[in-house]
Amino acid sequence: MTEPALFELDAVVVGQPKRSRWRRYVDPALAVSTVEGIPVAQVTYTDDTYSVLTKTSGELILRIERLGPAKFRFTDAADREVGTAGARGLMKTRQLILQTEQGRRLLLTRPGLAYVEWHLTETDPEGDPAPEIGRVTVSTIDAWIGLQQYAVHMSPRMDASERRTVVASVVCLQLRRRPPGAGTAPA
Repeated sequence: MTEPALFELDAVVVGQPKRSRWRRYVDPALAVSTVEGIPVAQVTYTDDTYSVLTKTSGELILRIERLGPAKFRFTDAADREVGTAGARGLMKTRQLILQTEQGRRLLLTRPGLAYVEWHLTETDPEGDPAPEIGRVTVSTIDAWIGLQQYAVHMSPRMDASERRTVVASVVCLQLRRRPPGAGTAPA
């Protein structure tokens, strides 16, 4: 069976793989799969600055560079910038501003800190009612260790480069929540 093309899927799940409570976990930090659970990619941390998104075969898809506490840059295998994500203002946990390779600006926003859903729009949903073009729902898969997963649903009208930016930004949500080396306690 061939693995599905990651950026052609309308929905993916980005989550922390199940871990043993008793042994040190050394596999990928995050796993990307279809909604049905078929693995399509994985994220590993190279250090506190870089994360790498690879196919399950090990082929590089994307590098995520952390430029600050809430600013990220995405580069492809040819080292070309293919998108960015960042937050502004004092509440850096409520909205990520995404920039795609073509320059399209997208906003990933949650209504409040207690909400588990992020809404993907082209304009600020608080300023203008904006049609939703995607949604990210966060759920806990192991409360004792604090493992989470993110279900990402995107509009069929989005192209592959926009989907790539959205999936990379969901990885950034996890990096904001639990930076590399932060241990297993929830942040």
